[in-house]
Amino acid sequence: MRRHPQAAADALAALQQQHLRRARRTVLGYGEGAGSTRPRWGDAPLLNFCGNDYLGLARDPRLTAALTEAARHWGVGSGASHLVTGHTREHQLLEEELAAFTGRESALLFSTGYMANVGVVSALCGRGERLLQDRLNHASLIDGARLSGGRLLRYRHNDVADAARLLAPDEGAPQAGSAVLIATDGVFSMDGDVAPVAALAALAQQHQAWLLVDDAHGLGVLGAHGGGLLEQAGLTGQQVPLLVGTLGKALGTFGAFVAGERDLIDYILQRARSYIYTTALPPAVAAATRAALKLVRDEPWRRQRLAALVTRFRAAAALEGLALADSQTPIQPVFVGDAARALAASLALQQAGYWVTAIRAPTVPAGTERLRVTLSAVHDEAQVDGLVAALAEALRTLAPA
Repeated sequence: MRRHPQAAADALAALQQQHLRRARRTVLGYGEGAGSTRPRWGDAPLLNFCGNDYLGLARDPRLTAALTEAARHWGVGSGASHLVTGHTREHQLLEEELAAFTGRESALLFSTGYMANVGVVSALCGRGERLLQDRLNHASLIDGARLSGGRLLRYRHNDVADAARLLAPDEGAPQAGSAVLIATDGVFSMDGDVAPVAALAALAQQHQAWLLVDDAHGLGVLGAHGGGLLEQAGLTGQQVPLLVGTLGKALGTFGAFVAGERDLIDYILQRARSYIYTTALPPAVAAATRAALKLVRDEPWRRQRLAALVTRFRAAAALEGLALADSQTPIQPVFVGDAARALAASLALQQAGYWVTAIRAPTVPAGTERLRVTLSAVHDEAQVDGLVAALAEALRTLAPA
């Protein structure tokens, strides 16, 4: 953008004309009930089908009670970074419980998922070293690679053969195939499909590279015990040395972590600037997350109900002829063709009482704009059926693409 008083206004006008200008909506409250799916930002609450509270824990009273009790003891903020005075017993216990939950030796808390990925990738990769990433990886993984100064190579989405091709030594340069890190989303946040983690683990071991899986959208949702995609795939900590997870999705709180072998996690603690130079999570949030972890373990019905709702949504959408992605997770994109159509469909759903966000470039490639539908264990069957009917009606009323 040019440095000129009018430059920002001109750039915003261009975004508006392309239907790409983003705007926030301020939630004023929620409907009655601990697991309410009805946020209110206008005159009336809408049914929320675009959040990431997959297990319905964000407003569970047991998490609220744990947070409140811890706040009485610890106060509101941690007051410093983990390496100064901000690391409390609540943080330490949560790290230990996250390590046990994920079957790893150690875990390290970060303040956000973005900071976790940026910190881990930039800590492990140096200038000029090769990093392989899926083309549809989350922006935080891509930004971490750029900040590291490493040589970022992006393979075609979920294409292990293409990743292997990028690792093949160049003719006359026998060391060209070396790579320090292969990184992938576990469940892709905009498409809902899953990475071929077993094949990527084999490829990483073949080339003596670390494999990092960001399972932000799989943790708590997939696997018999909620351990995520790696539990579902039966992969160990040796096969996938680095697991990143977030606490603000299925666990319903806030923050993130990386889990792995003890020395590797300690090395990240020493080197990750986004860990060292930021304030630690409030201890009360750590306490609420510990309560959430217990519910993930003790209440498998949440995952079972969520899976049943996904099946119901996909079956009903197929009967209506809706264009869905190949996803068996709670993330169910409905493709609409372009930004203007996506915005119009989202507005039509809003008028019908449903909150479904339009996802546009650059979050997704231009031409793949979509409505990102997400399901939660606290939705019911009638709500899902009503959403499908409203989706079909909204798309029927749009002008042809």
